[in-house]
Amino acid sequence: MIPPHKGRLKIYLGYAAGVGKTYRMLEEAQEIRAQGVDIVIAYFEPHGRKDTIAKTEGMEVIPRKTVTYGGAQFQEMDTEAVLRRKPAVAMVDEFAHTNVPGLGRDKRWQDVRALLDAGIDVLTTMNVQHLESLNDQVWRVTGVRVRETVPDWVVDEAEEVVFVDLTPTALRNRIERGVVYAPERARRAMDNFFTETNLTALREIAMRHAAHEAEDKLRPAKARLHSGRHERILICLTGSPSSAILIRRGKRLADYLQADCIAVHVSGPDAREREAVERHMNFARNLRIDTHVVEGPDIAAAIAGFARSQRITQIFMGRPGPRPLFKRLQESVVQQVVRQARDKQITIVAQRG
Repeated sequence: MIPPHKGRLKIYLGYAAGVGKTYRMLEEAQEIRAQGVDIVIAYFEPHGRKDTIAKTEGMEVIPRKTVTYGGAQFQEMDTEAVLRRKPAVAMVDEFAHTNVPGLGRDKRWQDVRALLDAGIDVLTTMNVQHLESLNDQVWRVTGVRVRETVPDWVVDEAEEVVFVDLTPTALRNRIERGVVYAPERARRAMDNFFTETNLTALREIAMRHAAHEAEDKLRPAKARLHSGRHERILICLTGSPSSAILIRRGKRLADYLQADCIAVHVSGPDAREREAVERHMNFARNLRIDTHVVEGPDIAAAIAGFARSQRITQIFMGRPGPRPLFKRLQESVVQQVVRQARDKQITIVAQRG
């Protein structure tokens, strides 16, 4: 049996709710339908927005699946029903959504990949703050830690990313008029996440990312491979929570430079941090980072030796925390690595990224 061709993914990217991603996606969906293409709405979140709801007129909608969890009922995309229906194109809102436990797949982007694997083209929406590598940057700018994220490699596989833009002033005006949220929620939104400062910063992040995506897709593959020395980035992991920041920062730079990205943990006699390290390792693997564990009582020597053996060009390490008075005259692990790997570029990353 010949496997189906892989479907194509198109993402409508915004910087906040209400900029018009779903509306723009539905406009294209109606154009596709007018051309006689078999297209369905696999999942649509109306949020009570009348203009957006009107754009679904005449389109086939796959009924949602009702899931019971914790004594309450939730409605999710019925991925299996979409697969059975097998349209040419499926429209799926809210790409970064986390599914209710027990549905089969944890994330909606995983459901979308199942549709793509079945040869179904997908149109979907997401905001830039849900991109995994930008999580720390968004937290630093807005003070809000986004919990629902999509790995960068998933977005990179998209055939096309369309940036849907609206000025912060215009978006706040829409919120104030009740177009985006009900009045009470709108007031809370404008006083918290949807401040002019936050929206301006998020818009700038989204525009930079969209420009990078466009540049990367336009650049010929040969130019990427022969654009100078080949960078190899090493991320040094410990059990510290700051390792998650290191992973995101290193992976984002690696993607930007088209570089290899490797993570390493030096396993010593102390096994207390093993569980935390394994969480970081799993996080790195989820972002398609090659992970390694090396043994050695001398952490700095092990890192420097591993970097040389792997032809690493840049090393990412976390900033060391406060040390006891009796150790302050001794070199920290970071200082030792800097001394032992003088031919490498070493980046020390602060805990707030």
